Amino acid sequence: MGELIFMGLGLSGIKDISLKGFEILKSADYIFIELYTSIIPGFSIERFEKLINRKIRRVYRRDLEDLSGKEILSLAEKHRVVLLVPGDPFIATTHNSIRLMAIDRGISVKTIHASSIISAIYGSIGLHCYKFGKIVTIVFPDERYGYFPETPYHVLHQNLSNNLHTLFLLDIRVDEKKYMTIGEAIKILLELENKIGRKIISLKTIGIGVARIGSEDEKIVCNTLGKLLEMDFGQPPYSLIIPGKLHPMEIESLIKLAGADKRLFGGEYEGKNIA
Repeated sequence: MGELIFMGLGLSGIKDISLKGFEILKSADYIFIELYTSIIPGFSIERFEKLINRKIRRVYRRDLEDLSGKEILSLAEKHRVVLLVPGDPFIATTHNSIRLMAIDRGISVKTIHASSIISAIYGSIGLHCYKFGKIVTIVFPDERYGYFPETPYHVLHQNLSNNLHTLFLLDIRVDEKKYMTIGEAIKILLELENKIGRKIISLKTIGIGVARIGSEDEKIVCNTLGKLLEMDFGQPPYSLIIPGKLHPMEIESLIKLAGADKRLFGGEYEGKNIA
């Protein structure tokens, strides 16, 4: 019986991998890597190969989604195969699909976890993890077909109605070298506000922009959406948070960790985050 191991690479550079993962890579028969579901600032396949002293084969969306990981699964039937993944392995549903197919083939599966944006962002900005609602991705509109997804706006409305924070993951298209910026995400949300009109956000709404979380040059800024819209956050990846009702410790954290002005949380602010 072979083995397929899904291994997280973490958030930054080539040294976020665990010691356990490092040891497993030494004994693997084949090592694959995908870098299309997210990007890792400072990561280089060549440098990582030198670190582990092994060759790595890169796979793309077509290999894992269109071809359902056919080659990886075939090799894993008789060999020890590792699939390296940005962040934590199963944030992307594609990888879970391949895991389930491996189990159906009688292949032993194992997971080596690592930090992901989902786990790291809460602590980095000081917001309580249990006060986050549904997570949603803001994707690029498709102007060819008039596709302008409204889901992010409806999720935000639901979360705010329950006094919960909303984490927006922003669309990335690695093959096209196209990464949605925080400013672009805010513009989409404001356009949806104008279209749907529930009056849940405006330029005065408080938001938190996050870039390259976990990196040496990570950037975390809490301000109004109007101010965040004008800021340059540097290189990707990016995320956006719109908070719901804030605990006093969360407010203190945003002031000390994200540079928020105390005046953002005035006496009339009750966490509904509506201007």
